[in-house]
Amino acid sequence: MRLYRRLLLIATLLAFAVIALGAYVRLSDAGLGCPDWPGCYGHWLGVPDAPHEQQAATTAFPDRPVDTGKAWKEMLHRYLAGTLGLLILALTVIAWHKKMRDRQSPALPTALLGVVGLQAALGMWTVTLLLKPVIVTLHLIGGMTTLALLAGMAVAQRSAVPADTDVRPSTSLLALAALLAVAVQIALGGWVSSNYAALACPDFPTCQGQWQPEMEFAHAFSLHRELGQTADGQLLPLAALTAIHWTHRLGAVLVALLAGTLAASLISSASQLWRRWGLLLGGLLLVQIGLGIVNVLWSLPLPLAVAHNLGAAGLLTATLSINVLIHRASFKPGAMAPVRPSSATSPLWQAGAMDS
Repeated sequence: MRLYRRLLLIATLLAFAVIALGAYVRLSDAGLGCPDWPGCYGHWLGVPDAPHEQQAATTAFPDRPVDTGKAWKEMLHRYLAGTLGLLILALTVIAWHKKMRDRQSPALPTALLGVVGLQAALGMWTVTLLLKPVIVTLHLIGGMTTLALLAGMAVAQRSAVPADTDVRPSTSLLALAALLAVAVQIALGGWVSSNYAALACPDFPTCQGQWQPEMEFAHAFSLHRELGQTADGQLLPLAALTAIHWTHRLGAVLVALLAGTLAASLISSASQLWRRWGLLLGGLLLVQIGLGIVNVLWSLPLPLAVAHNLGAAGLLTATLSINVLIHRASFKPGAMAPVRPSSATSPLWQAGAMDS
């Protein structure tokens, strides 16, 4: 059990690193640094550095000149993601061990392993389909889903929640709404990034000097199209990119309202646990809003753009953790119907409480 918890913590931290490096690769235009998959110009280890290797790579891929800098970025991301996949495989194997199955279901680790397999396929399609926006967005969503499942499993491994952590039903609903809003906003952010629409509105709070700029939604959210093109192969108009960016801004307003209200509700709680989580959520929200604004006004500097991706991951992890803890608080022994166990069953009941 201790090994499982340690591996789970390491995997969760590594998932953050994979998301950060993936954002760096995408934002530095290195997503096609390697034209093949899983190797790079035919190399499973490293990239073609030597002159004769670069000559062979140029011959094999004449339309894709070798850029070793971008190639190394892409391969480092693949190596890190592969390591994360192996850790998740180890977690799944441990979860199916009989002693672990007696304590918890292996269903979630097994489902996580399936997500990793799908994520690997999306990584391959990202390269082979030349950064098709819907594939790139799904790849980002897959990475965030992996992190969310790992974080949720890690929080669920905590000891029993304190007795003073009861929450109102309205707070539970608000936490769920905030989590859903953050998830949708991450998907919208991925769509902005995969369509290179982050600078379609170069000013704030207006867009192109207007509160309601010209927007074209039909092409903006058409899924079956290539990068920079409409579904019929025409150049994607600026109005479509503007619609993508503007929708993401509206989503940010919704997240700010829901997550901000949730943070305020938790901060006002009598429970020290909820106050800490409320302060963390409120702080992450303020930082993320600030990063979004600065990225627009400063024309998307790479370090801040990567930080904005990590901020989204932080918000997702925080809102998910709050939901998991609320669920645990709702089903802790003290919150159940007050049925006094008999003396014969008391030891089992107490053991169940200790294992929760």
